[in-house]
Amino acid sequence: MVKHIVMWSFQETLDDKQKKEAAVRIKEGLERLTGIVPGLISVKVVTDALPASTHEIGLFCELESQEALDGYQVHPEHQKMVSFIRTVTCNRICLDYEV
Repeated sequence: MVKHIVMWSFQETLDDKQKKEAAVRIKEGLERLTGIVPGLISVKVVTDALPASTHEIGLFCELESQEALDGYQVHPEHQKMVSFIRTVTCNRICLDYEV
């Protein structure tokens, strides 16, 4: 099994309302990929980070294998979300590891 963790901050140009709307869209869009992307076991998007956090959104995925992660990265439905996420976020960090 592979764990895929990504965190982002919102772009500073977004106001609070825009951040909330973007967070909902990101959460719904990424979490719906379970059952669509082969090998994607689970997806959890955290949008209610505590104030001391250094990032505002967290993505936590479990995938069957490295090959499943590779397929997830290029899957058209994931790429649609990537295109949107890049318009509203910055400071992306990622950690992938095998369990």
